[in-house]
Amino acid sequence: MTTATLAPSRLGTLVSRAIVTLLAAGGFAGLCWADATGLLAAPPAWWLAPVAAVLAFGGAAEAGRMAGVGLSRDRGMPLGGLFMPVAAAVVPLAAVAATRAPASVGSGPTAVIGWAAVAVVAGIGLALVIEVGRYRPGTGGLARVAVAAACLAAIGLPVAFMVGLRLLGGQRGPTALVPLVSMVAVVKGGDIAAYLVGSVVGRHKLAPLVSPGKTWEGAAASLAASLAVAWLVLERSGWSAGRQPCGGWAVYGLAVGVAGMLGDLSESLVKRELAAKDSGRSLGGLGGFLDLIDATLLAAPVAWMLWVLG
Repeated sequence: MTTATLAPSRLGTLVSRAIVTLLAAGGFAGLCWADATGLLAAPPAWWLAPVAAVLAFGGAAEAGRMAGVGLSRDRGMPLGGLFMPVAAAVVPLAAVAATRAPASVGSGPTAVIGWAAVAVVAGIGLALVIEVGRYRPGTGGLARVAVAAACLAAIGLPVAFMVGLRLLGGQRGPTALVPLVSMVAVVKGGDIAAYLVGSVVGRHKLAPLVSPGKTWEGAAASLAASLAVAWLVLERSGWSAGRQPCGGWAVYGLAVGVAGMLGDLSESLVKRELAAKDSGRSLGGLGGFLDLIDATLLAAPVAWMLWVLG
């Protein structure tokens, strides 16, 4: 491909990403406002519950599709159906539903993660029951259970941690969204910086066999942007009302930023191992659901822990 054709292609990709990003950000901001103000007397996190369910469902569906394509070449074991996506979506919904549980059985902002963990174990158990019921030698039943367990633990549960971040913020008002919004802002700020700087000045490959497009220059820009965003949100915006995660904005920006980059690389590893070019095209220029949330899947538990310790 020549330089003359490369520039318009890259420009088109940037425009497509920008449009989808603006639409997604606008919708997310609207739901955050509805949740923070308690629109229609909805309990905390209930306005954001559909977002969590859609992200987990879409991510698990894409992971199942990639696993089916990648594994069926050698094992003749296509992975499909709605079990994995639905089971993954139930995990964050269990965390949301736990907010209405009696206090005697645990309904606090940290206890809800236990509900999500129970949903993960129940999903894995159900997958085992299904495979036992339809077992045939050589059809890859155990591998299907392993993929289902991975989807529940690596997609559904991290999305539940995002619900937990919202609940750590409290009931109402802008400060209620600080833990969740700070995590998303730090991760996405670093992601955007890595893409822009890596595309323009990136020369030294970070992990060429896993993700050829990522560079050390982009990684450095990502960490710098994550630290800057953490400082802006937690120190200069006035939203945090004195609340800080463990270690303050510097530790938060560094830890969440690094976790975000590792999450991004982890998805690239999965795609390489399963010989999948991308996770999907459901979100246009942004790719699939996994491309949207990959960095947050490892960052959300890290951010949650820092806020709990703080």
